[in-house]
Amino acid sequence: MISQTAEYALRAIVYLADNEGDPRTTVQIAGATDVPAGYLSKVMQNLSRAKLVIAQRGMHGGFTLAKEASKLTILEIVNAVDPVLRIHECPLRIAAHGKNLCPLHRRLDDAAAMVEKAFADTTIDELLAVPRSRKPLCRFPCEPVSK
Repeated sequence: MISQTAEYALRAIVYLADNEGDPRTTVQIAGATDVPAGYLSKVMQNLSRAKLVIAQRGMHGGFTLAKEASKLTILEIVNAVDPVLRIHECPLRIAAHGKNLCPLHRRLDDAAAMVEKAFADTTIDELLAVPRSRKPLCRFPCEPVSK
């Protein structure tokens, strides 16, 4: 449904949102979200370019969210790293079709539009509005399961 890059970006953003403004380094984020640190570094650069995170250098540096989790949507994050693909004209380049998509491509585009809407309608804050033991996406910040 979404690329691994988009998944990694979402994990990082949710982790930062859950840490409420405390700067986190790429290594800290990678460790908490099970994302390879080298790859995460590139993802964080894209999120920074999109002005979704702020990078602070120095001793107490790291990444923080650039805006409140209640105003940040899944769609913004996905679009920053690997946008949802829409079909605006015939992918087969059939001249007679042009912007009039065939039933298959119309249905695929309709599905992409629904995904886009669902992502646009969901904030990061909503993902965190669950009991602490059911935090989304990764093991953070849940307490380790005792055996």
